[in-house]
Amino acid sequence: MAFSPDKENQHSISGFRSKKALNNVLFAVRLNKTLTPKNQTQCECASPRAAKIHDFTLTDLVLDKTSLLSDEILLKILSKLPKSQRNANFIVSKRWLNLQGRLVRSIKLLDWDFLVSGRLFLRFPNLVRVDLVNGCLISPRNSGVSVTNRIVSFHGGSDCVHGKDWFFPENYVLSADEVDRGLRVLAGGFPNLRNLVVMNATEMGLLSVAEECPTLQELELRMCNDHVLRGIAACQNLQILRLSGVVDGRYGPFVSDVGLTILAQGCKRLMKLELSGCRGSFEGIRAIGQCCLMFEELTLSNHEMEDGWMLALPFCENLKSLRFISCKRIDGGSLLEDDDLGCCPAVESLHLEKCRLRDKKSSKALFQICQNVREIVLQNCWGLSDDMFTTATALRRVSSLSIEGCSLLTTHGLEFVIVSWNELKSLKVISCNNIKDEEINPALSNVFAALKDLKWEPDSRIRLLSSLAGTGIGKRGSKFFNKSCDWKSLPGSFRTKSDF
Repeated sequence: MAFSPDKENQHSISGFRSKKALNNVLFAVRLNKTLTPKNQTQCECASPRAAKIHDFTLTDLVLDKTSLLSDEILLKILSKLPKSQRNANFIVSKRWLNLQGRLVRSIKLLDWDFLVSGRLFLRFPNLVRVDLVNGCLISPRNSGVSVTNRIVSFHGGSDCVHGKDWFFPENYVLSADEVDRGLRVLAGGFPNLRNLVVMNATEMGLLSVAEECPTLQELELRMCNDHVLRGIAACQNLQILRLSGVVDGRYGPFVSDVGLTILAQGCKRLMKLELSGCRGSFEGIRAIGQCCLMFEELTLSNHEMEDGWMLALPFCENLKSLRFISCKRIDGGSLLEDDDLGCCPAVESLHLEKCRLRDKKSSKALFQICQNVREIVLQNCWGLSDDMFTTATALRRVSSLSIEGCSLLTTHGLEFVIVSWNELKSLKVISCNNIKDEEINPALSNVFAALKDLKWEPDSRIRLLSSLAGTGIGKRGSKFFNKSCDWKSLPGSFRTKSDF
């Protein structure tokens, strides 16, 4: 058989699947030749032009210099870039697009089809935090109505707003079956998922997530009810849970003691729980305290809890933080008796924000249950008068107090309480207009002298002026609105014939 060197070279070259592989082979062959002593001597004796032609590297054979780097090395380089520069990496090349997608860990989904089609997993295969709320909403993009809230922001029609209360009706949310379908796709593609936010899911959808994602630690559910909590009970490693139920009566059914009991029996490693617009009572809170031994933080937002629910707080022996946000009431107070009140010995922080504090009996019971608290935050609370604040004298271990936007509290009421707190080290008083500087007496001055941290800005007007200092607001336009200014001399002013 005749031997043809040209055909053999052509056959061997065609065996390489890519130009990159061929370049690697050529570079290795040339590198071995250039390292031999004979070739090195020839290069030294040759002319500069010949040496320049002979000396070449692999980077001369390829256009993309980064293709010489392995994926692992390039990923380490891209991960060191600041977040502000990472978005531009997606448009460099397809390889960079895929590699940069592998670095993304958190995403907020806007298009539901991007999830159910599987493109989310192909584009971002290493996600651990996923927010599906905006993707669960059906919002017309050409609508001129934009609804924004701390919970969600979306486009909708005029029927999504009714009076002062806004909500999105069911026709603006995906069906429960469609949401469950997306959850099954998500669970199958991201077994290492740790944080999930979803709306209008059912028991079966969450059950698939619990089975496929054993590392799930943080979960937030919107439009939740007791039936949905059956699926959450299978999340044995869940530590942080946020439930949003009834909002001004718009959602239903709601979360009750039945759902809280199911939750307590399944998620025994629960550490933080936030209930927004949920209903419950003594039985539900007691079940959580008895079953969840690691339970440390409870947040109630716009709650619809029944009277007497605070009597169950002493069962939460390891509770360290208690927060109330936008609550119309703390407790009804009809079932709160001094003999029945217990104590949460581990509570260190008490936070009340935008709450109505008009029931002195419930406020007194709250302070008695949290008598060992170290930090108190009162922010924009309505009804916090001197008489209401005197119930805080039962607290003896407070080291930090922050009061902001409580306009009914006076200097005398503040002094009456904090003078009895011997361990107070930090005090912040902001935008409390009835607290006057000229009313500070020697006893209050002695308290201020012993503090390590003091922020005293009770007058909201002075605080506003200090925040506007240097901006020029309030000073511009003075030359135009001066009474002595001759308006007729200004350019473009209107003149009559008598002026000429």
